Amino acid sequence: MNKALEGVKILDFTHVQSGPTCTQLLAWFGADVIKVERPGAGDATRQQLQDLPGVDSLYFTMLNHNKRSIALDTKNPKGVEVLWRLVSECDVLVENFAPGALARMGLTWEKIHAVNPRMILASVKGFGPGPYEDCKVYENVAQCVGGAASTTGFRTDIPMVSGAQIGDSGTGLHLALGIVTALYHRTHSGLGQRVDCAMQDGVLNLCRVKLRDQQRLAHGPLKEYSQYGEGFPFGDTVPRAGNDSGGGQPGRILKCKGWETDPNAYIYFITQNTAWEKICDVIGEPTWKTHADYATPKARLPHLNEIFTRIEAWTMAKTKFEAMEILNGFDIPCGPILSMKEIAEDESLRRSGTLVEVDHPTRGRYLTVGNPIKLSASPAEVTRSPLLGEHTEEILRDVLGYSESERVKIAESGALGAVQRIAAE
Repeated sequence: MNKALEGVKILDFTHVQSGPTCTQLLAWFGADVIKVERPGAGDATRQQLQDLPGVDSLYFTMLNHNKRSIALDTKNPKGVEVLWRLVSECDVLVENFAPGALARMGLTWEKIHAVNPRMILASVKGFGPGPYEDCKVYENVAQCVGGAASTTGFRTDIPMVSGAQIGDSGTGLHLALGIVTALYHRTHSGLGQRVDCAMQDGVLNLCRVKLRDQQRLAHGPLKEYSQYGEGFPFGDTVPRAGNDSGGGQPGRILKCKGWETDPNAYIYFITQNTAWEKICDVIGEPTWKTHADYATPKARLPHLNEIFTRIEAWTMAKTKFEAMEILNGFDIPCGPILSMKEIAEDESLRRSGTLVEVDHPTRGRYLTVGNPIKLSASPAEVTRSPLLGEHTEEILRDVLGYSESERVKIAESGALGAVQRIAAE
């Protein structure tokens, strides 16, 4: 079956996480992603957090599947020539350099658009236009400036960042959507355009319920937050709410059997109103169904601590999986806290392609995430990440159409790094 993005060529000038997340997703959908890397060094994450000496790190391999790598010195005159030939041949250029870096390479939007009017230039930056637009941003910084950290953690503790990479990978996902939208627009306009995603903006988009609550504060306390029932006044900004649900249905993380020794023996439990009577029956409190203090969502708000303490007495007598099975039988929304070890060993995730084992020539077999988006007519196949410069010659030959003699000259110029042997045609 044809891949959804088959025939689309992506010029990948990304590194670390936000950009590679975007281009990997496009590669999973069938785009030909050509990753441009510095000869002898490549993407910095090839060496970061290495667990095996001399082997590309999992940081790199898990963000660069299905791509081809060309080693190219873009400061070398011949390298610049190859670069502009790539610009003329590709459909999308994706980059997440520091502000101004692309322009310093000569790759301004005006020049790119002049050489290839159909080219889409897609960029990740830390901030959009404004006082901070020239600042560099990393994952945790993005979570802080996007509103996530100030609203994560417990009321009396310091702000916290999330284990989910909502700044880097989250922005990469936003950028991928922008790219496919621009590709669709090009089908009837005939022209490329710029696609810009700021990490601050991406995080804020994922924190929109907190911006909702900021505006609700003007009309009174946030009654579904635990601190309302505990009698603590609200200030003028959205507080940290621990593990309270953000959707208006009160929820908390509760201990399960074995919590004393297992740091993940917990379950998330939501007291959804439509399931309230079933909850009362399950935990052995049938009178709560009609009691004035518990019968309605509004009446329950001042008593949430008491209610969840009673529910926790029930969950602590069961493992998180036993509790999950019982509660699911009554359509009571809940979810066990799964450790990374439990997720890695989940056979259903392997069967669905959410987890995939991949063979690598130097690392061997390793586990990685597969495409989280499933298309019925265009299934994604996960192939290994490229070795540094592995596809240099085939890209020069097959994508850019350089002859054997031209490829020899390019190699001898040093544009590809150490002089390489060019295979005869």
